[in-house]
Amino acid sequence: MFRAAHPYLEQAQLDDLVVCYQGAVVADPATGEFLLHVPIPLAEAREAMDAVLAAGFHLNCYLDDLLYVAEVTPEARRYADFQHLEIHTVGDLRVWLDRDPTKLVAVGDPDALDELEAELELHFAGRLFISKSLPYFLEFAHPDVSKGSGLAFVADRLGFRPEETVACGDGENDRELLDWAGFGVAVANAHERVKEVADFVCPSVDEEGVAQVLEAFLAR
Repeated sequence: MFRAAHPYLEQAQLDDLVVCYQGAVVADPATGEFLLHVPIPLAEAREAMDAVLAAGFHLNCYLDDLLYVAEVTPEARRYADFQHLEIHTVGDLRVWLDRDPTKLVAVGDPDALDELEAELELHFAGRLFISKSLPYFLEFAHPDVSKGSGLAFVADRLGFRPEETVACGDGENDRELLDWAGFGVAVANAHERVKEVADFVCPSVDEEGVAQVLEAFLAR
């Protein structure tokens, strides 16, 4: 979410364009304007909601850069506290939703979500982008959306090319990001699928591996 990323941008004193929501949004921190917004078509969103809820998982829905849930559950609280977000309860999400949402997230047991991911990737092939961000978050977005597509939009706008780009990642949803960049870096504690597509594996997050990579490039 842009509102979740913004405090970190302020702390780091960065005003560069920021890719949010798996690449569904590119925002300008200086103005808060969404330069790119590619939401999920309502029909697919409702179908995904049905599948997630039928499987017994908690569901988050994102609209207008706000987090909506049916009710405040431990899973909702876990996600909101992790991101320092306000929770908006609306009752039956399926009935409440009347516009294309930016993103959906199923929250639950990592192993059970792996099974759901495998099932829904087949069911929604070509209709939704589905990937884990963290082991207990399974995220749904427009089929044309990924962190790689978001970065490509930024590159077109700012005038740089993939071969001039270094991208660092750790989660399963960073694969497309590393694929797009000319030089992809995975941290040592990254998901195995990310390390498989990386050109280089740097030290883990505990050793500030990404900072080491940035410092090495800047030193050149």
